[in-house]
Amino acid sequence: MTIAEVSQKYDISADTLRYYERIGLIPPVPRTPGGIRDYDEESCGWIELMKCMRKAGVQIEALIEYVALFQKGDVTIDARKELLMEQRNQLVDRMAEMQESLDRLNDKIERYEQGLMTKEKLLQRMKQEREKGQS
Repeated sequence: MTIAEVSQKYDISADTLRYYERIGLIPPVPRTPGGIRDYDEESCGWIELMKCMRKAGVQIEALIEYVALFQKGDVTIDARKELLMEQRNQLVDRMAEMQESLDRLNDKIERYEQGLMTKEKLLQRMKQEREKGQS
């Protein structure tokens, strides 16, 4: 696949794809005899992985380290696993913090809704009392 096709498929600019390759976020992409990038299934798999990891908030430095370890071969399996476990733990911690924030927001919103309901009921009673007084 050309860089334009990959860019469109993954909704990533061609410049970003080149940058990812340049900094080692994805392994070098195969090239045609003319030197044009020719993304294969493996290259696309790396892009998918990096998109997923970035959405999860994994830092670029950790991902670059992962790719570098991968390129060194099977002798780095334990190190890669350790890196992924560390990133998972950080993600679990961030998710817990986000859940805490969400719970607090929901509680705050509920209090406003209860307060608004109380004010609405008060206004309805006042309206009813006025109507009774006018009759």
